[in-house]
Amino acid sequence: MHILSIGINHRTAPVNIREKFTFDASTLHEALIRLRHTKSIFEDVIVSTCNRTEIFVVADQLHTGRHYTKTFLAEWFGIEKEQLTPFLFIKEDEGAIEHLFRVTCGLDSMILGETQILGQIRDGFLTAQGHQTTGTIFNELFKEAITLAKRAHSETAINDNAVSVSYAAVELAKQIFGRLDDKHILIVGAGKMSELTAKHLDSQGVSKITVMNRTVEKALELAKRFSGQAAKMSEMAETLADADILISSTGSRDTILHSDFVKKAVKQRKGRPLFMVDIAVPRDIEPAINDIDGVFLYDIDDLEGIVQANLADRKEAALQIELFIEEQLMTFKQWLQTLGVVPVISALRKKALNVQAETMKSIERKIPDLSDRERKVINKHTKSIVNQLLRDPIQKAKELAAGPDANASLQMLIDIFAIEDDVQEEKDLQDRKERAKQVTLDTSKPKTAESDAAKVY
Repeated sequence: MHILSIGINHRTAPVNIREKFTFDASTLHEALIRLRHTKSIFEDVIVSTCNRTEIFVVADQLHTGRHYTKTFLAEWFGIEKEQLTPFLFIKEDEGAIEHLFRVTCGLDSMILGETQILGQIRDGFLTAQGHQTTGTIFNELFKEAITLAKRAHSETAINDNAVSVSYAAVELAKQIFGRLDDKHILIVGAGKMSELTAKHLDSQGVSKITVMNRTVEKALELAKRFSGQAAKMSEMAETLADADILISSTGSRDTILHSDFVKKAVKQRKGRPLFMVDIAVPRDIEPAINDIDGVFLYDIDDLEGIVQANLADRKEAALQIELFIEEQLMTFKQWLQTLGVVPVISALRKKALNVQAETMKSIERKIPDLSDRERKVINKHTKSIVNQLLRDPIQKAKELAAGPDANASLQMLIDIFAIEDDVQEEKDLQDRKERAKQVTLDTSKPKTAESDAAKVY
């Protein structure tokens, strides 16, 4: 079995490309199950945020895993594979494991050390687990990744003065205006990112916040928490005419603010500048709005400059976390290698017990008058001999599996004990069990999604 990570992130593609490849929370379970049903794929987890869409799979072969996962992405988003490939990254086995650890710890984020990604990875994993698309390998791997990230956050200063995309948006507004406590802020959207934005604004002393959302109840709920007011989307024109800053983060698949609309609002502002930050993916605000006089529009990619100002202490902490990752990577690799030794140990034990069983039959033929008690005593002691003889070879097999030349060393052990056929039988049995899980998936109805976390930023 092999582990692969394939996807698009802020390092491989700009926002106008990334926004085309985000999974809807409402259909995420369908994507997970469709990929899990794909040939060569035994486990899968999808992580989809504003900065990344990444797919983790366990595949029987590297080349087929790559091929079928890329094909799935192309078909799901309705694009030719050749158009998708230039923006993809692919990491395999150890590289994929290390990548997951780095992502979960916040070392691969646009804002180094941000903690939000931990929750997104956890929710993405739980969603996959809830729809039965994870198994032995990913259940262990993601558990270790989440535990590692928690350790990184608690034992280092990586998340001191916590930052996120929403925090960077507020920092950018501060750089432009100098102070925010006398400004009217319009927040469009009432999801997690908007909540984080409101928290950061509140910490800056902002007292006039208007929350606007398609569902007015949600806007009202968020506004009340920060002594703000709620508004309907239909009130955008008059609200925009009065606001100093607009920060937008909705889950809309389509643009919600167009240049013609904003031009009309600007005419009512009497020359006052309008600062707009679009932290949604797909983008909420039409890029052409940036060409309107008096309007300053920034999208999620523009925030990277703000990010750089907060990196000094975090880079030092990141070096410490790198050591944590090395340690955890070694631990997981050792665990993974023990999976490969299981068929060898099972075959070795099976062959030895078969010899013991045949010996018992021979004894019973040659000494037919044995009492039940004598038979039980002999059977118990011959099994004890077998177990004692197996103890050292089994321990050695485990050590060999964790060594640098595990495959060659285990093969030598297989040859010495002549258990090649037995090992293959055990491997075939494991494969049948894995495929039986897939059959169960094929015939079962998908569960209702318990979380829309895969769409969270």
